[in-house]
Amino acid sequence: MTPKGLARDTVVRAALELLDETGLDGLSMRRLAARLGVQNPALYWHFRDKQELLDEMARELLGPDMGGPRAGETWRGWLTRRAHRYRRTLLSHRDGARLVSGADPGLDVARAFERELATLVELGFTPAQGLHAIGAISHYTLGFVLNEQARRERAAGGDDPAAVYAREFPLTVAAVRQGGAPTSDDAFAYGLRLILDGVAARAPSAPEDQPEDQA
Repeated sequence: MTPKGLARDTVVRAALELLDETGLDGLSMRRLAARLGVQNPALYWHFRDKQELLDEMARELLGPDMGGPRAGETWRGWLTRRAHRYRRTLLSHRDGARLVSGADPGLDVARAFERELATLVELGFTPAQGLHAIGAISHYTLGFVLNEQARRERAAGGDDPAAVYAREFPLTVAAVRQGGAPTSDDAFAYGLRLILDGVAARAPSAPEDQPEDQA
């Protein structure tokens, strides 16, 4: 019997709620214990240390298996949808990208990745091509959201350099007006298209198809 019947998944859900309130820097075992109405040792019954808790939080965030392509969906359409879903997942919690970037994804995520890689091989990619295609898209998405969430935190704290940019960097302002902010949905989709164009060029054995922007 665990202390006071406290379940491991209850701790993880409470930790994700606390993450939204305090951010990653404000998340502590002490605060989490207070939120759950227990003493600190009750948490260490489930988790050896804070990093193990963070790992489990990241696994909970990444847990849902996206699955393979839908009926009639091309590899490009599938990877586009995958990237947009990954971005939404990271954005679903404050500092979600920071949480995931420093965590051990665990065996369940590794198994899901293996299934995705097998799907790309079935679609004509070599294992190496599939590995690097998924890796490039995942790293791009994670880095994009890291920057996106950091900018949000700065803006929430009142640190917004937009006025300075307007005065000193007219070309940057014009670019934003034309194509959206560097962390906008349009900017993410544009960068993703560039990567997928490269994947198509480097994976000649995979079936050719037309670009798709959104999922």
